Amino acid sequence: MRIVFALKIFLWSLLSASSAYAQARCALSLVLAIDVSSSVDQDEYALQMQGIANALRDEEVIEAIRLSGGIQLFAFEWSGRRQQVDILPWTYLNDRTGLVAAAEVIGRHPRSYSDFPTALGFALGYSAIQLQKAPLACSRQAIDVSGDGVNNDGYEPGVAYRNFVFDGVQVNGLVIVGARPEPVPYFKSDVIFGPGAFVEVAAGFDDYERAMKRKLMREINGSALSLLSRD
Repeated sequence: MRIVFALKIFLWSLLSASSAYAQARCALSLVLAIDVSSSVDQDEYALQMQGIANALRDEEVIEAIRLSGGIQLFAFEWSGRRQQVDILPWTYLNDRTGLVAAAEVIGRHPRSYSDFPTALGFALGYSAIQLQKAPLACSRQAIDVSGDGVNNDGYEPGVAYRNFVFDGVQVNGLVIVGARPEPVPYFKSDVIFGPGAFVEVAAGFDDYERAMKRKLMREINGSALSLLSRD
């Protein structure tokens, strides 16, 4: 019995140490907020989801995440005020196996809504709530909000920033150009938030995968530097 008890203590200590290590090495909590409002048709939706999946499977992205110490990722789709649907629950990713599995979940997700407007403020509020629920306290927190248009339903992003917790959160935009009014100036003035926040531009949905990879690399490499400075 003493041997069994000692073994249990030993295994518990190993698990605790492993969890503590994972916790210490988590470089970035990242929310992917994916626009599925009525301006996005079914072909564009497919390009968007496959673009994210392919970006997560990209060798450079995988290596950047591995070198950063790992990230935790949450993804959801959004459109109207109450049309936020979770795609990927909070998942800790630090190797190829995990990233390929996460990419598969995102790439195969069936669209939930297609006929609702663009409630950007509500999407940002939902993102902030999910960050508060994240299981790991990572070095940095970021939200990727994609979109091809400006807010046209519910409160504006500024209201979300004043009423939800965004302390230490960087909000970056991935803007798909082609819609009117031109969304890039709006994202730069009203959507992005926090020190170092930026807008990545996709020249249409065909360019979404390239833009997503570039944006992920900027965020992950920034989190790697943050992790080194904290150590």
